[in-house]
Amino acid sequence: MCEPERSLVPVQPSPQVLRPAQASPMSVQAVAELTGARPTAGAAAGIEITGIEQRSNAVQPGDLFAGLAGAKAHGARFAADAVARGAVAVFTDAAGAELLGDLGVPVLIHDDPRAVLGELSAALYGHPSRKLQVIGITGTSGKTTTSYLVEAGLAAAGRSTALIGTIETRIGGRRVPSALTTPEAPQLHAMFALMVEQGVQAVVMEVSSHALALGRVDGVHFAVGAFTNLSQDHLDFHADFEDYFAAKRRLFVPDPGAPDRQVAADTCVICVDDAWGRRLAREASGRAPVVTVATAAGATGATEPEWTVDDVVALADGGQQFTAIGPSGAISTRLRLPGRYNIANGLLALAVCASAGVDPAVAAAALAAVDVPGRMQRVDAGQDFLALVDYAHKPAAVESVIATLRRYLRDTGGRLAVVVGAGGDRDAGKRPLMGATAARGADLLIITDDNPRTEDPAEIRAAIRAGALGIAESERGEVREIGDRAAAIAAAVDWARAGDVVLVAGKGHETGQEIAGVKYPFDDREVLGQALARSADGKDLTVS
Repeated sequence: MCEPERSLVPVQPSPQVLRPAQASPMSVQAVAELTGARPTAGAAAGIEITGIEQRSNAVQPGDLFAGLAGAKAHGARFAADAVARGAVAVFTDAAGAELLGDLGVPVLIHDDPRAVLGELSAALYGHPSRKLQVIGITGTSGKTTTSYLVEAGLAAAGRSTALIGTIETRIGGRRVPSALTTPEAPQLHAMFALMVEQGVQAVVMEVSSHALALGRVDGVHFAVGAFTNLSQDHLDFHADFEDYFAAKRRLFVPDPGAPDRQVAADTCVICVDDAWGRRLAREASGRAPVVTVATAAGATGATEPEWTVDDVVALADGGQQFTAIGPSGAISTRLRLPGRYNIANGLLALAVCASAGVDPAVAAAALAAVDVPGRMQRVDAGQDFLALVDYAHKPAAVESVIATLRRYLRDTGGRLAVVVGAGGDRDAGKRPLMGATAARGADLLIITDDNPRTEDPAEIRAAIRAGALGIAESERGEVREIGDRAAAIAAAVDWARAGDVVLVAGKGHETGQEIAGVKYPFDDREVLGQALARSADGKDLTVS
């Protein structure tokens, strides 16, 4: 096997290290000139840098170690470990330099090293994103599903593709679990360089608000940027909705406050079903081509959208079909995924593929075969009711999923059980909203633990319960609280009868549950399958 193929395997079990087989060395002096950093006196001019890393335990020989200020500790404290592993220079700020001592390697001091880390990483790996067609997808909900749909459309057109997202990173069909929705800049540009070596032509990546705000995608050249929607999430990180929107906006509109950190895409594809999308389309107009997508009535704004839908039909197998109406005419499209919001995701994917140069009819045919792990994923053990696992963990997402299932239940006459919790150390304001939304839509709401992380699980559940019980009794279903997530899922299964639906929401594809800072194995799909199998008297589980 050739060296680039071997490099797809992480160098260490943890953390993952994906690097190109070949590097273009850069001198310490060149790094200083590129970034404006100040080398310490006597820095050896002949030292060459072949990579960059901000994780000391992932450093490779020849790396520049970036010691950045963090929320809990300054990265410069780990510089000695980095040097021991082969780092040949350190890049940090003045505060970090004071922590270093004599390491025997050059030190480059910058007033704001994070601000130039992306461009520096891109330069060290030869600006690989310029050699790829990079498609970035942002928004509160739908990033993962839209990414999978777009990748399928590109692959159907014969493109060699890669995927970077919440569930996995995939390069040429090889999968690498994702630690972050968007990797840090040094890892991201190293992966791009690896993709170039592997012959990848197009990369579809989720771009989180954290990534945009923290500079993880700095230095990336985006050919196409896509926006799904905006609703409440991450307000533990962002000051308010305006701040949240401003972070997303950077993928489409240059940020005047950060002239050296521009990532705005060459072409913008924006869903204008909500007011944030319509505003974004207005603000991006004039800078780059803007393609608008709408599935909701009255979501047109000042101009008619280029892409709309018609003839939406729910299918007996849980999927749906619709007619996409775009610049080239009407295209019959089918999805395995239920829900009006997935119509929006599918239409956006078609518009993105078209903007990337793919025949939308070719892309539409590919969309019909796409399943997305943990997104309205059916779990079947032979039971006579529908059991689903979904990643919905925000009020708007929970509301959309419940609305979809309510429409399905109109035909079956069944009832809906929802099992849901909320993550700890995250936006606490959404917890009562999720409780209210779920209580209003479910016949049975079981409040349980999600990932409590370092918070008291009982306090998280209490906030959700307060929102649920704030709904008038005549307008809500039964509300139970069962902290143990496996027991909560089992209770929902025991409650269900023929024609009902059981929805386990919040964790989707995740395979662990973090409690008191410790992550334990836990996969909603497996736990739900086990509960169904026990209920069905030991029938084999098939996950579809």
